[in-house]
Amino acid sequence: MTGRVLVLGGTGEARRLATALVDEGVHVLSSLAGRVADPLLPPGEVRIGGFGGAEGLATWLAANPVRAVVDATHPFAVTMTGSAAAAADVTGIPLLRLQRPGWSEQPGDDWRWVDSLEEAAAAVAGFAHVFLTTGRTGLGAFAGLVSEVLVRAVDPPEPPLPARTTVVLERGPFSVADELALLREHAVDVVVTKNSGGHLTEAKLTAARELGLPVVLVRRPPVPPGVPTVATVDEALVWVRAQAG
Repeated sequence: MTGRVLVLGGTGEARRLATALVDEGVHVLSSLAGRVADPLLPPGEVRIGGFGGAEGLATWLAANPVRAVVDATHPFAVTMTGSAAAAADVTGIPLLRLQRPGWSEQPGDDWRWVDSLEEAAAAVAGFAHVFLTTGRTGLGAFAGLVSEVLVRAVDPPEPPLPARTTVVLERGPFSVADELALLREHAVDVVVTKNSGGHLTEAKLTAARELGLPVVLVRRPPVPPGVPTVATVDEALVWVRAQAG
């Protein structure tokens, strides 16, 4: 295949797609937001840092032509996904959204759905020991909690944070045994997470189910209208090959 492919995102799906394309001899440029200090880098060319919104990405695409763009960012990377859709509209470059499926509720789960981090904070205000696994950005939504709050992140979160916060710096994936031990050690009585999907971060949901703990889940934002979406790397590969022109 000829022509460079731009893969947006530092997710596992983005890395697997970049690896498969490089193995096929495709020139891949992976773009990472740069929010993690020591990211796991995919093979091929890597660019770290934003483009400057939709206009900046469109300008970059005009100066650095690519055959296709695959948006494989996190399901909650609303800004980047919106910018990619807008830039594709302006430039006419084919765009695909690669987004892993969300989680499905299992028997024994006590899931409580909300639409935002602010709603999640309100939903857990009455609990004593809250485990936040929503990522290190957006924690300001929980700053007013008076509960004991456990935060796990790859890099140290920035304030504002809840007054009684314990931060655990670890990079997953974690086993169910790991999660059970953590929940018990900190006497967690509610878990808060985003519906990120995927098997790498699912163990906390299994652990919560085993302990009978409620889980507050933030629903995903919608994909911009008109953007084709696939759920697997294999489907994305088929689409990219079809853009060979």
